[in-house]
Amino acid sequence: MREIVLDTETTGFDPESGDRIVEIGAVELWNHVATGETYHVYINPERSMPEEAFGVHGIGPDLLESPRPPEKGEVTLKDKPKFAKVGQGFRDFVGDAKLVIHNASFDMKFLNAELGWMGIAPIPMDQAIDTLAIARKRFPGSPASLDALCRRFNIDNSNRVLHGALLDSEILAEVYLELIGGRQPDFGLSTSASSAGGGSEDWRPTPRATALPARITEDERAAHEAFVEKLGEKALWTRA
Repeated sequence: MREIVLDTETTGFDPESGDRIVEIGAVELWNHVATGETYHVYINPERSMPEEAFGVHGIGPDLLESPRPPEKGEVTLKDKPKFAKVGQGFRDFVGDAKLVIHNASFDMKFLNAELGWMGIAPIPMDQAIDTLAIARKRFPGSPASLDALCRRFNIDNSNRVLHGALLDSEILAEVYLELIGGRQPDFGLSTSASSAGGGSEDWRPTPRATALPARITEDERAAHEAFVEKLGEKALWTRA
């Protein structure tokens, strides 16, 4: 089962008011195990960023009319591709995998708005798994932010000074595995079975084409038969 743990950063809260995506980060899971495959892209939003967002997202204010110089470590967006250049590649990467997102309605709203402006069919909402909803159901009345869940599960998020999409998706992948019952809940058995069966999730073991050779020697076999003979006719091994 392929899943994509995903996070976006945006210029604001509402794409219908002109806000746009500025960053997408995603981590691929296969049967709840990270594959090492990631997706990450910065995007030129074709508009100014609100000043309060600078630094928080690690993005420099180079789209303001009178910007201050970007500080060390900040990413500038003027030279980044527009969503129209990366949208199809992103959609191809996602495919029909489940999308694991914290507060899924927010990110899905932006992703589908951007895809819609390109004329690409939206991603169905039932393709998304909302970790915020899972956390609220498991821990009613408790804080359910990503930082709060990291504290609950003792997950190191000390590097989360800037809210980068890729870093947040990597942290969310750890949180998600804890929310559904801990790391590698199937102990990797599904992965092995899928590989042995050509990738089918319906793989089942079949008889060996050639039986394995016996591991006992002829001397051991003879000793066993002599032992059974001493037990008499009522011995379990002599019953038909």
